[in-house]
Amino acid sequence: MNAMSSVDTRNVARDSLFLFAQLTFEGQTQAYRVKVRNLSAGGMMAETGEITASPGDRLEIELRNVGIVKGSVAWAQDNRFGVAFATEIDPKVVRAPVASRADVPRYARPATTPPTFSDEERRIRKL
Repeated sequence: MNAMSSVDTRNVARDSLFLFAQLTFEGQTQAYRVKVRNLSAGGMMAETGEITASPGDRLEIELRNVGIVKGSVAWAQDNRFGVAFATEIDPKVVRAPVASRADVPRYARPATTPPTFSDEERRIRKL
């Protein structure tokens, strides 16, 4: 048997990265900050010293630029654990810098309040 047999040979593209995310276990209200060590469309590896995760634990994780993603713990070892997402994500979106309001073109920004028109503007007939 060769040494390659112990190497993970799954054909899943993973992005190695280092960022933080907020994790909440199902049925709990407390959120925990975890380090995301690698990320793929279907899951991630997290690291934390705060909590102990067990295979099968259901959770929600808030990922930068994506929002809340549901998943479950696939494996756990020491202070690291794997999360299998319920739905796939685009890991490139998570890696992208967080856009500030100034970075978003004005035409793409959501309206915060409906526009108000003067009486004269309301009388103008559209052609």
